Amino acid sequence: MATKIRPENFSVLVVDDERNIRRTLELVLGNQGYQVVSAGSAEEAQETLAAQPIDLALLDIKLPGKDGLELLQDIKREYPGVPAIMISGHGTVSDAVKATQLGAKNFLEKPLDRERVLLEVANVLEIKALQEENRDLKGEAEERFVMIGRGAAMKKLFGEIEKVAPTKGRVLITGESGSGKELVARAIHAKSQRAGGPFVKLNCAAIPSELIESELFGHERGAFSGATGRKRGKFELADGGTLFLDEIGDMSLSTQAKVLRVLQTEEFTRVGGEQSMKVDVRVIAATNKELEAEIEGGSFREDLFFRLNVVPLKTPPLRSRKEDIPLLVEHFVNLFCRENNFRLKDVAPEVLEQLASYEWPGNIRELKNMIERLVIMSGDTIEVADLPAPLGRRRSAFSFGDVSNRSLKEVRETVEREYIRAKLEENGWNISKTAESLGLERTNLHKKMNQHGIKRPDK
Repeated sequence: MATKIRPENFSVLVVDDERNIRRTLELVLGNQGYQVVSAGSAEEAQETLAAQPIDLALLDIKLPGKDGLELLQDIKREYPGVPAIMISGHGTVSDAVKATQLGAKNFLEKPLDRERVLLEVANVLEIKALQEENRDLKGEAEERFVMIGRGAAMKKLFGEIEKVAPTKGRVLITGESGSGKELVARAIHAKSQRAGGPFVKLNCAAIPSELIESELFGHERGAFSGATGRKRGKFELADGGTLFLDEIGDMSLSTQAKVLRVLQTEEFTRVGGEQSMKVDVRVIAATNKELEAEIEGGSFREDLFFRLNVVPLKTPPLRSRKEDIPLLVEHFVNLFCRENNFRLKDVAPEVLEQLASYEWPGNIRELKNMIERLVIMSGDTIEVADLPAPLGRRRSAFSFGDVSNRSLKEVRETVEREYIRAKLEENGWNISKTAESLGLERTNLHKKMNQHGIKRPDK
């Protein structure tokens, strides 16, 4: 197994009415480093379980008074996290079957073989350690993806999630970049009937157009140059769960047609393959584009839009929910202090005032990145002096001239272009730093630079 246990970290309870058996198991397991305690009866075992933490129980079936199978039932009811291995000197098939049905991990017959005992104990404890590790990781992941907010905008969104999550309806999430569209998709999945299935994400903007079909549908060996083996696609991986298609507006028309076909038929074929495969997938899509405008421009299929847009949800930008900033800051400070093994840091009230005065073009992603940087670079308290330059200025550090004769779309594009240019200059045209400060992926920043014709002056 991938997880190798340290025996000294685990305690094993041996329950057997034969003193020699108890003594032998104490020596065998103790020599490996396990912490071993023993009991001669079910009643004594229950006293031990109530008095100290136990990681594994070895139970003899034949015990005075209450037998091992009855004790096993008690343990499963009162201490469900404690796995058990049954031991018997007169074992029968029916005993083994009953022990397994009651939840025993295995059944060992006397005389006990030393190597078999050590192997079974290690295997059971490795599985237990893996399960606990997975629970911890799941808890950490849930904390990273938790949605924070008490304002009216977030209460409305939470209510919409509660309504749509248990249904089969497809959802189209719109909103600015960094405003939490993926968090909404994950919340819908977690509250749906598919919560036990996989949640699979694909960022359509991050995959080259020539590879996106392989990512979605998989490919067979030899389907194209470099396809050295069979690959399962996102639709296949998401079977029984949820597929989140982020930045759906960046998908090519040819791929859109194939995605539409899957939504209509629930079937697809791997690239280079011939066999049609059936899948049961709930698709949630997201975009920061106005898809209606994309339809008018001919770059997005109207029929796919109607298939995806069964239930539309919109994530509010952070500037419209500034009442949530103190909650978000507290959450991110706690998260990053714990991740970096720091003592919990305080945040000066003046810092929260400055954060509330900022417009947050990169939304929650920008705030999260900034708090991580502040946690790492500050002292015991995050002070105003720790804040980067943009937060010290209440007004934009750029000008975009007279806008009186421009349309709203033109003004919006101008503001975005000049703001990106200002941030690039502020960061010395370092793409990674600028993308981080804007709360964008590098690929998205490059796309916006190309869209607005922004080039470094010395190039």
